[in-house]
Amino acid sequence: MIEEKILSLGLLVPEAPKPLAAYIPAIKTGNLVFTAGQLPMVSGELKFKGKLGGTVSIEEGKDAARTCALNCLSVIKSVAGNLDNIERIIKVTVFVNSASGFSDQPKVANGASEFLVEVFGEAGKHVRSAVGVNELPIDASVEIEMVVELK
Repeated sequence: MIEEKILSLGLLVPEAPKPLAAYIPAIKTGNLVFTAGQLPMVSGELKFKGKLGGTVSIEEGKDAARTCALNCLSVIKSVAGNLDNIERIIKVTVFVNSASGFSDQPKVANGASEFLVEVFGEAGKHVRSAVGVNELPIDASVEIEMVVELK
């Protein structure tokens, strides 16, 4: 049902992205799943490269955040078996590649938060941090990590 909801938004849960370094994409402990940071990768290619407040607009940043959240769901699915096994989204940490003086990280992070609430309803409401950073791997505009509770 969750994947059908995502499909109704014109999106598809991709295959879990391959790690860019020496780590695993997600780990389950008890009834929690923690993801590694996920970039806005689409079909193995980085989308939305660069800094917010520089070459990347807030709208593009929101799209990047949604893509990162979708990639988080894909790696959660790889360890949970099915997205319908998610009880609720607990925590979302959004890292925003920010030009000097850029302070709209929460607006960028809303791209992920609004998407998760649209998909999961009340269970998609979560605690969140939106952090401005001066660089991200491979010049990604946004990186997100997530914690979810399973049923």
